[in-house]
Amino acid sequence: MNASKLIAAVAVFTWATASFSQNSAQPVPQNVLQLQASAQVEVTQDLLQLSMSTTREGQDANAVQAQLKTALDAALTEAKKTALEGQMDVRTGNFSLYPRYTKDGKTSGWVGSAELVLDGRDFARITAAAGKIQTLVVSSVQFGLSREQRAKVETQAQSVAIERFKTKATELAKGFGFASYTLREVAVNSNDGGGPRQRNMVMESKSMLSSAEALPVEAGKTAVQVTVSGSVQLK
Repeated sequence: MNASKLIAAVAVFTWATASFSQNSAQPVPQNVLQLQASAQVEVTQDLLQLSMSTTREGQDANAVQAQLKTALDAALTEAKKTALEGQMDVRTGNFSLYPRYTKDGKTSGWVGSAELVLDGRDFARITAAAGKIQTLVVSSVQFGLSREQRAKVETQAQSVAIERFKTKATELAKGFGFASYTLREVAVNSNDGGGPRQRNMVMESKSMLSSAEALPVEAGKTAVQVTVSGSVQLK
C-alpha cells in the first residue's frame, strides 16, 4: 500500500471512530440531586394608575368625535399643569368610535369613548389632579410596583432564596452521606405573587366626585417571590 492510500485509510478510520463516539450513548450522571428553594418578600405597592374616561353618542360620527376630542383636550390641559415625570405621568388611553345598530341592522347613531391615564408614585398629586378635571370621570384605579421598588425587593428575595438553596444542598448532601457538592446548573425565576389590585368605578355624573375633591385611595401589599432551582453534583 502506497503512502497516499495509507493516509486515506487512516482518515476513514479516524472519521468512523469520531462518528461512533458521537452516536454512542452518553453516560448517565451519577449522584446528581435536583432541588429548589424560594423566598418571598411582602411590600406595599407604590405605583398608582388612575384612568378617567367619558362617553358620547349622537347621530353624526364627526360630531361625536369632536365632542370626545374637546373633552379629552380639556382634561389633558388640566392634568399637565401638575404633571411631574415619575411622580405623575399623563397619557391618553383608549379612544373609540363605533356605530349603533337597530334590530334590522341599520345604523341608528354613533357611540364613542375617550380615556386619560394618570400614573406615578405621588398618590396625592394624582388624585388631586383627577379631582380638578371636569370633562372626564374616574373609571378605574389600579395599584402596582414601580420598577425601582420591584428591582429592590427582587434583589432581597433573591439573596434569601440563594442562601436557602445552598443550605438545603449542604444538608441534603450530608444526609445522603456526601461531604459536599458542586453546582451543575441553576435557574432563577421571580414573580409578583399578589399581582396588581384594581378597583373599578362606575360614575354616572361628576357630582360623585366634586371638582375640588381628591379621590381617597390606599395601596395594598403584594408579595414578590423568587425561586432558585437547579441540580448539584454530590461529592
